[in-house]
Amino acid sequence: MSTGIAVSKLSPESAAVERALAMLEAVAQSSEGLSNAEISRKLEIPKSSASYILRTLENHGYLTRDAESAKYRVGLKILSLSRGALGGLDIRGIALPVMRRLMHHTGLTCHLAVLDGAEAVYVEKVEPEGFIRMDTWVGRRMRVHATSVGKAIVAYIPQQELEQIIRKVGMERRTPKTITTMPRLLKELEKVRAQGYAVDDEENNLAARCLAAPIFDQRGIIVASLGLSGTTQQVSPQTMPRILEALKDAARHISMGMGYRVPHRRAGA
Repeated sequence: MSTGIAVSKLSPESAAVERALAMLEAVAQSSEGLSNAEISRKLEIPKSSASYILRTLENHGYLTRDAESAKYRVGLKILSLSRGALGGLDIRGIALPVMRRLMHHTGLTCHLAVLDGAEAVYVEKVEPEGFIRMDTWVGRRMRVHATSVGKAIVAYIPQQELEQIIRKVGMERRTPKTITTMPRLLKELEKVRAQGYAVDDEENNLAARCLAAPIFDQRGIIVASLGLSGTTQQVSPQTMPRILEALKDAARHISMGMGYRVPHRRAGA
């Protein structure tokens, strides 16, 4: 069965838009970038047509082309489009200074993620210098059942919405530790709400352990999650208490920047 883009019933203008959007999505999902030939083959688009659209996207800053590998990657300009999708407040602008401080304090890679359809998407990343690098990038889409940033968000959405997400994308077993049943996931999310953070304990990638905390807006509605990623040695039982304290404090500061007010506990409660 063909995996190409169905354009026969579209006008030439609509077909070009469909192809341009498909190219942007394909490049965004590739950590190494894609060449013209790879994009043409992947999307079953004539190479000459792909070349014209790619040059146009590059000229406008939505894609960049590496001179040596000839591969295209997402350009920085595309990040400007996310502002409207994230609402009136610029959550990335609010979060970035906090993320930088958190990264320096913990030495771990920090991510900001939002729910887009059935997946969590990284919309910001701050990474420390060093030999250990996380294979993540802004725009990467993550399954919510296997990641801490995903679990930290869907723990606070209606169960009916969560069930719709799982019906749509399933619960892929990423590693032997991945949660793959709805009862186990619901139990895990109940734990997330009780403790105020989520853990990905080698559930998405072996030897990697990630933590995430929820971010709320002025209405108290979940809007994003703040995550820290590292190796199992970096995020160990010994270091986790200190890391979690810093993570939850950072997420609380971002929520307050979004207008959220932490409920005051009554004395003796």
